[in-house]
Amino acid sequence: MKIGYRRAVALLLLCAGLSAGCGAARPARYYELTVPREKETDPPGPVYEVRLLLGPIVASHLYREDHIVYGTTTEQMGTYEYERWAEPPTEMIHEVLLRELRASGRFREVHGVRSNLNGDYLLLGRLYDFKEMTGAQLMARLTIGYELRDVKTGTTLWQHFYSYDEPVDHKNVAAVVAALDQNVQRSIADCQANLEQYFASHPSKPDAPAQ
Repeated sequence: MKIGYRRAVALLLLCAGLSAGCGAARPARYYELTVPREKETDPPGPVYEVRLLLGPIVASHLYREDHIVYGTTTEQMGTYEYERWAEPPTEMIHEVLLRELRASGRFREVHGVRSNLNGDYLLLGRLYDFKEMTGAQLMARLTIGYELRDVKTGTTLWQHFYSYDEPVDHKNVAAVVAALDQNVQRSIADCQANLEQYFASHPSKPDAPAQ
């Protein structure tokens, strides 16, 4: 009887474990940033005769993964388990920046470094913050720095720093994502405007004719 009882208990425990393991798992939700469409109208200003290469955006491992990050004013951070980005933030921001600069029509050429094309200037970025900030007011924080280098000399010609906390309308992840997306669009417009200002005050010299 004891052997039969033990077997029955073991069988019940096994069935309970299988039932828990086979239960419906919570589905993950994925989000992405808004990617600009190609613009068909003429650019609203002069076209700068420069060939821009956009290098990778570097960041800590948190922003090179697909988890959505949240933080507090006490420097503590965490990630959501079931709310994720479709791609790592560094890759998404790189793609949006590349397409926006290209679609603006204000630069002769804009390419990614991985395209193996030659360029005059290399634009680099470093992502410091891309997260939900909890506190008295829920915010979507973006902090990113840009650097422009001369490809031939490697000299840093221009640097720009952007940091802004976008207010979040509702206390849910979808609203945080929408605010982060809006913050990205704002930062890229800011970067482009400052790049244009640099090239307007530092016109590129035409290449010397071949001898």
